Amino acid sequence: MPLKRSVALVLVSLCVLVCRQAQSEQRPPNVIFILADDLGYRELGSFGQQKIRTPHLDQLAAQGMKLTQHYSGNAVCAPSRCVLMTGKHPGHAYVRDNKGTPPEGQWPIPDEEVTLPELMAQQGYVTGAFGKWGLGGPKSTGDPLTQGVQRFFGYNCQSHAHSYFPSYLWDNDVHVVLNNDPPVPGHAGLAKGADPLDPASYAPFKGQDYAPDRINAQALEFVKDNQDRPFFLYYPSVIPHVALHVPDEELKPYLELGWNDPPFTREKGGYTPHFTPRAAYAAMISRLDRYVGNLLKLVDDLGLSENTIVVFSSDNGATHLHDEVDVDFFHSVGELRGLKGSLYEGGVRVPTIVRWPGKVAAGSESDYISGFEDWMPTLLDLTGHAAAIPKDIDGISLAPVLLGQSVPPRPFLYREFAGYGGQQSVRSGNWKAIRQNLRKGKIKTELYDLSNDPSEQHNVAAEHPDLVAKLESLMAQQHTKSETFPIPALDAR
Repeated sequence: MPLKRSVALVLVSLCVLVCRQAQSEQRPPNVIFILADDLGYRELGSFGQQKIRTPHLDQLAAQGMKLTQHYSGNAVCAPSRCVLMTGKHPGHAYVRDNKGTPPEGQWPIPDEEVTLPELMAQQGYVTGAFGKWGLGGPKSTGDPLTQGVQRFFGYNCQSHAHSYFPSYLWDNDVHVVLNNDPPVPGHAGLAKGADPLDPASYAPFKGQDYAPDRINAQALEFVKDNQDRPFFLYYPSVIPHVALHVPDEELKPYLELGWNDPPFTREKGGYTPHFTPRAAYAAMISRLDRYVGNLLKLVDDLGLSENTIVVFSSDNGATHLHDEVDVDFFHSVGELRGLKGSLYEGGVRVPTIVRWPGKVAAGSESDYISGFEDWMPTLLDLTGHAAAIPKDIDGISLAPVLLGQSVPPRPFLYREFAGYGGQQSVRSGNWKAIRQNLRKGKIKTELYDLSNDPSEQHNVAAEHPDLVAKLESLMAQQHTKSETFPIPALDAR
């Protein structure tokens, strides 16, 4: 190609990119919300992880703000996502525990609930969700296509999402058949008589068509298709939720580290076995990191970065299934107490990053207390649609925090969880009150000073009776009775 023509093509390409960037900055910012599944507070390098490689997410943190005291909506999948989608804390949210609706799906949010995708669509955004939904089965009131999502690809049902090599995924309301014949189950054991020390015994748990690859590809297509108009991309990944399914090429770098990695053989039940579970878990998180990198590179290449708000978080803490995921080896929640299913810090405090170049300071962090209920008002505020924020939600806008402005302390952050024995907590400043075993009728309040005791090891309730009484009153005010997800010890009061 002649030099003059080559230079001309480069100049034209640069002009197109600059023009597109200028046009994008004149419209409301795009929003990309990436949600990991069961990712622990300390499982990213930028949050202190030493063994798992997450270069793209660490770069995202360097380019934006880390929220170091951000809380998921609840301690397990569905109720946490309900808080995120509706802006209501767990004492007011409709879904308060995991509850399946066979043959497929979870307990649906009703028509009258207003969701974040609905509100974004009303403001002129094209909306897409790619990954795991979990808030209502196909054709129910909670189906993503009836809750403001205009383009959906992935798993509707979280039980179906236990397999990374399934027989199908949903493309809007149509099945897309995957090349997994047979599909790999999420729950199964070694064949009878199989040698657990032979890597070949684990071959049945490897498929051909890795569903997260398909989901990432569709998320990228959504961005390409909608690069010239405002878009809201919700990316609820299934990673790193077990089962331990990951392509072999992702395993290789971790296998070379020589970890003492005893096989998970599923003798006590659980998800599918894996010959090298530590390597598999690390590889899954690195795979998610690569997917995030793919998405951010595309946004950069299209000249959309300056006008795109990117949020990354996790739906709850790291899994409590120690036999499958060695959270002690990875220090998955660091100094925090509790894992998935618990309202102690390790079950609900999650790694969270926000990037918006030129608006959110690069390399910054905030210890402002925040939660999933805040994203609805925050994103509407940041995109110039504060007037559309519903009046009946519990969240507050984090826009001032993200933009580096002064903001008064949050009055409180409330959580309750009908599952795992029944739990309730409230945080006010550095004080946290928490209750366990409410389904057994026990109402005993523990109190922790998180400024001096982030590990929640020293219950000081007896030393502060007036404060305990104040926080108990606040918990009573914030709990509303749910017929579907009762907590008898609280409902009777």
